[in-house]
Amino acid sequence: MSFRVQPAAPARPNRCQLFGPGSRPAIFEKMAASAADVINLDLEDAVAPDDKPQARKNIAEAIGGVDWGTKTLSVRINGLDTPYWYQDVIEVLTNGSERLDQIMIPKVGCAADIYAVDALVTAVETQLGRTKKINFEVIIETAAGIAHVEEIAAASPRMVAMSLGAADFAASMGMQTTGIGGTQENYYMHRDGAKYWSDPWHWAQAAIVAACRTHGVLPVDGPFGDFSDDEGFRAQALRSATLGMVGKWAIHPKQVALANEVFTPSEEAVTEAREILAAMEEAQKTGSGAAVYKGRLVDIASVRQAEVIVRQAELIAG
Repeated sequence: MSFRVQPAAPARPNRCQLFGPGSRPAIFEKMAASAADVINLDLEDAVAPDDKPQARKNIAEAIGGVDWGTKTLSVRINGLDTPYWYQDVIEVLTNGSERLDQIMIPKVGCAADIYAVDALVTAVETQLGRTKKINFEVIIETAAGIAHVEEIAAASPRMVAMSLGAADFAASMGMQTTGIGGTQENYYMHRDGAKYWSDPWHWAQAAIVAACRTHGVLPVDGPFGDFSDDEGFRAQALRSATLGMVGKWAIHPKQVALANEVFTPSEEAVTEAREILAAMEEAQKTGSGAAVYKGRLVDIASVRQAEVIVRQAELIAG
């Protein structure tokens, strides 16, 4: 292991990120009352160009006007390739209260993109005398983004989370699919007359997790487009959690409960993790570096795995 200690990711619940367009303020209260850990008020894809000025006003008013409880409150701005993003930043920070926690930056392609937004946010914060510093979450949804994923994760002290945006990512990569997340009909292996579907997003998710864990950023899975397919969503979320992602987007309210279910460690998993920690503690008292738990060997690596589960459960409970 490198002598450089891997930094811890921010200690915040992030099982589900619920999205809603800034052009629909009537749903803000419902979003605030949901079980999502993170609320993303959207100024980008879900808002038509003509509606963006009013959406900014809606969001700025709602930041301080709605009781968001203990949720992380985020605003997704428009991409840096549009004429809208700088106005999003200026108006939301100028006219919204300090209740806002985070800005989500879409279609990030390199560290310089983060630098540009960071410079503008810093200028606005300084001008206004804002005492609460805004955090960043970025979305990897281009070929450039995945190629530069590690430099993006390390681009700013404001960085707290990184998501995979499957739809735009697929388009940027030239993938022959219109599906948003999940397995794809033509991405399969064939053996003995049977088809076996694998996950076309796996490699990108693994790259994001590695970059995030290296630099103390939360890795998050993005949208699952077919909100009528609960089992498909659950399967995608389980794969993401197994890879090390901490949560998933919800583009429909019904997906909130599914995400929370998957990314909350089960009582059985937490109990087993605590028992592994206890077994290793007893082994170390006798000078042993390993123990036997339910017929299998556990050692210091097992302790690290168990601690991840216990910490996650305690964070959610707290």
